[in-house]
Amino acid sequence: MLIAQGRTALITGGGSGFGLLIARRLHAAGASVAVVDVDAERARDAAAQLGGRALGVGADVRSAAEMAAAVRETETAFGSLDTLVVSAGVFHIGSLADTTEEEWNRTLGVNLTGAFLTVRAAAPALRASGRGRIVTIGSDCGRRGFPGQVPYVASKFGLVGLTEAVAAELAPDGVTANCVAPVGCPTTGMGREVLDWKAASTGLPSAEIVQAAAGTNPLGRNATEDDVADAVLFFVSDQAGFLTGTTLDVDGGAHLGAVPGMR
Repeated sequence: MLIAQGRTALITGGGSGFGLLIARRLHAAGASVAVVDVDAERARDAAAQLGGRALGVGADVRSAAEMAAAVRETETAFGSLDTLVVSAGVFHIGSLADTTEEEWNRTLGVNLTGAFLTVRAAAPALRASGRGRIVTIGSDCGRRGFPGQVPYVASKFGLVGLTEAVAAELAPDGVTANCVAPVGCPTTGMGREVLDWKAASTGLPSAEIVQAAAGTNPLGRNATEDDVADAVLFFVSDQAGFLTGTTLDVDGGAHLGAVPGMR
C-alpha cells in the first residue's frame, strides 16, 4: 500500500542529501512532491528525475517572501499542501574562538530562522488540509553538545524547541509536528564534510574513521540515509497520527551512552 497516496509534500533542501532521498521516497510512496532548494537548477533536476507529480522550486529558506512564494507555487501546481519536511541545513566546524559572527548568523539563519519561516509560510495550508504533517530534520547535535560545532548545536537544539512549540500550537487543527534527530551519516555532503575535518585533525584515513564510528555504536553500524527517510515516512503516515511534539533519535542507541559489546 502506498503510505503517502494523495498527499502533497514540500521538502526544503530537497536537491541533495537527506532531503533528496526523502523526496524520492515520498514520491515513490504516492505523494506529489515539491522539491525546494536554494539552487533552483538542482531543484528542477531533482523534480525531473522524479517525473510526474513533482515540482522543482528555487527558494532560500532565509527569505520569508521566497518561502511564501514556494508554498503558493506548490498549491497552484497540486491544489493543496498537507505535508512539510524541513531538511534544509548548513554546517559549520570550528572552535568557539574561531567562529565568526557571520558564520554564526548563517548557520542559525538557515537551520533555525529558515525552519521558522518555512513552517510559518506553510501553516495555513497545513491547517486547511485537516491532516497536516510537519517533520523537521534535527541532529544528535540537537540532543547534546559537541565541541567545534557551537552554531550548529545551538541551531539544532533550537529546532527541537521550535518543533515542540509548533506542535502545541497547531494540534487543535489536526496538524502534527515531529523531529527526526539522526546521528551523523557518512554518505551525505554534510557527513563527508565532518569526515574530512576529522581526517585532517587526526591524520587518519576516512575509511578508518567511518569504521571506528560504527564500532562505537551500540548497534554496530553507521546511520544510512534510508534510516532517516524511514523515520520521516513513518511520521507522515496515518500510523503516526497520534504522535506530535516528538523527537525521534535515529542513532542506533548512541544517545544511551551504552558500551558496545557489554552484556
